[in-house]
Amino acid sequence: MTRIAAAAAHFGRDLEFGLARIAKLIADARAEGAGLLVLPDATLGGYLADLRHPDPDALPPALKPDDPLIMRVAALAAEMVVCFGYCEAAIDGEDPDRYNAAVCVSGDGVLGRHRKVHLPAGEVAAYSPGDRFDAFDTPVGRIGLLIDYDKTFPESARSLALDGAEILACLSAWPTSITNRAPRMAQDRQAKLFDLYDQARAAENQVFLASSNQTGAMGGMRFLGQAKVVSPGGDILARTWAKAGLAVAEADIAAEIDRARRVLRHLHERRPDAYRGNGGTV
Repeated sequence: MTRIAAAAAHFGRDLEFGLARIAKLIADARAEGAGLLVLPDATLGGYLADLRHPDPDALPPALKPDDPLIMRVAALAAEMVVCFGYCEAAIDGEDPDRYNAAVCVSGDGVLGRHRKVHLPAGEVAAYSPGDRFDAFDTPVGRIGLLIDYDKTFPESARSLALDGAEILACLSAWPTSITNRAPRMAQDRQAKLFDLYDQARAAENQVFLASSNQTGAMGGMRFLGQAKVVSPGGDILARTWAKAGLAVAEADIAAEIDRARRVLRHLHERRPDAYRGNGGTV
């Protein structure tokens, strides 16, 4: 049995404060017996303050893939597997590009990485897109990483499932609607879509999905929270709603996936020859 924890929490620009909050969440997840903890997008350094017109002088700090802060999170993780987001600087040090990135670590070091592929309008001005989806092996099973807007596109999760992912870790900094905010968060269009995508991506690929998100506010944005763990059947096993906290669920990962695929096996029953465009390859 594996316990999966997905966090709803606020992270800003202060890296040391963020690291202290990470340490607290890891300790809380460890106390819950979690083997996997999924933290939000932009855990180290916070998200953009303005999604419509990002200020180039107020972007999150860009960290190299081997930055000591990342290794400090790995040391805190120890026996656990921990996924978290940050702004990644180009590897060669000369290219000005930066990426909205996620990394998965344990005490053994880096287990897997992902650069956000699908960028909404505001992020295009701040980040360059990634170009691939790759699953990777961890002590809790094979994991695939998604960063918020990635989960809007079925092909993202499907690519990871076809690469053998048993757990989709979806890290978000997902705000309420910017153009038409509802008076109550539960009525907000983005709040409904956030849950819909989580459940659909899990059910259509018959895998587990751990969805984390930021809470609180940054600039003019108010984040949804709504961290959750979703089963291969699309059922929400645990959730935080809008509050900060941990959603924790326990499952036999392989057995539950096998049970979900016992009769209907979505990945095997695809008909790529009938699909249009490049989507037919996934």
